[in-house]
Amino acid sequence: MSDYTLLNGMLAGIPGKALGVAENKIVPPDAGSNSIVDLKGQSYIYPGLINTHDHLQGNYRPPVGPKPGEYYLTWLPWDKDLKASETFKERSRLCREDLYKLSGYKCLFSGVTTVNDHFPQQFNREILPTLPIRAILEYGLAHESSSYDLKWGDGIAEEHKRAVNNSWPFITHLSEGFDEESMNGVNYLESINILDDHCLLVHCIGFSEEDIKKVAQAGASISWCAFSNIFMFNVTCKIRKMIKAGINVTIGTDSSATGSANLLEEMRYDRALYRNMYGEDLSAEMIFRMVTINAARAFRMQDRVGSLENGKLADLLVIKARREDPYENLLDAKMEDIELLTLAGKPLYGELRFLDLFNGKFPAAYSQITVGGRTMFVLGDPAEHYTKVRKKIGFNKILDFLPFEPDLPAGTRQSSAQSAASQRAVSQRAADFPPVDGA
Repeated sequence: MSDYTLLNGMLAGIPGKALGVAENKIVPPDAGSNSIVDLKGQSYIYPGLINTHDHLQGNYRPPVGPKPGEYYLTWLPWDKDLKASETFKERSRLCREDLYKLSGYKCLFSGVTTVNDHFPQQFNREILPTLPIRAILEYGLAHESSSYDLKWGDGIAEEHKRAVNNSWPFITHLSEGFDEESMNGVNYLESINILDDHCLLVHCIGFSEEDIKKVAQAGASISWCAFSNIFMFNVTCKIRKMIKAGINVTIGTDSSATGSANLLEEMRYDRALYRNMYGEDLSAEMIFRMVTINAARAFRMQDRVGSLENGKLADLLVIKARREDPYENLLDAKMEDIELLTLAGKPLYGELRFLDLFNGKFPAAYSQITVGGRTMFVLGDPAEHYTKVRKKIGFNKILDFLPFEPDLPAGTRQSSAQSAASQRAVSQRAADFPPVDGA
């Protein structure tokens, strides 16, 4: 008997209009379920989304980038600018736990159930299990393959060996810039015998055509972070050639210190950028795969997450149906369109009509917020945390990845125009980005 069944939804990626959930996994629908919710043909059911690259301590606004008309050669001068910025000074009023909790809700409110926090486990292993979503701990990593990287972890060779021995991904920034070392990233990994199908390579904006060929042959994956790339470098990776080469391409947001507000925004941005670069469309279905099954494969979790197949973990995202095509519907979706999000069958966030999944009673450890005019239940108390953050900051800070407003008296507050203006400015670069001949 299923714990619950979602009836008359439209399943993205596989045929069917219903699914069941039992013992945290997807099972065939069962009319005898403890709870049955009828979606009445008005909602799509997707796998929970997967963000392959974020820095959860770094999610804060406004973004920090180069001076107008200038761009970075590598990530290093950005790091110096960040630490000298007002954003960093303001962010430093918050503790690590505050920032990680904000990031957990950034993921949750954009339909993300699985994310990688690109920091070493020595830094995050105690805090990631406290988040409302799944932040993976099973990975090896390096900050970047250069002499000036941040020397995270136990060294590239040891981290890669650990990943291989445990069937984990090995995750590293690579070719995030255009100096000699950045441009030699693939050759360096190849020279120390760690370019293989465990590798998840982030950014890759300095790749040559030969690099793309080598990465494809090795079976490595790539995390495409286009918004952050354009904001910092005014260029992104040779994404069309990577796709044509058969590389397993995924999408990451990077942190909101340089990246998009959330994964939903990143997906839309990436499609617009691709159209402007190449004069052709990147299909909504392809982007859907980049944030589901491709990402699961990059994390070496494709047997557990990434699709709505029976036996996989019930990471489910229910979104209001506004478009006939399920993939276009996802690409159009805003935070306000999410109706339900579950992690391994456990409801994290949803409309009150889904309280039937809790036998009709409002569960302990959850709270209520208002999003898009609807009262929603949510695991934990993000409104209380938002209020706490604002008190520490000293004014009513607006964070555009949180789609609600705590019940606070009107006072001096940062206008959302600051964050929105930053978003528009970077988005305009996509509109102005010239087509790349043969890229």
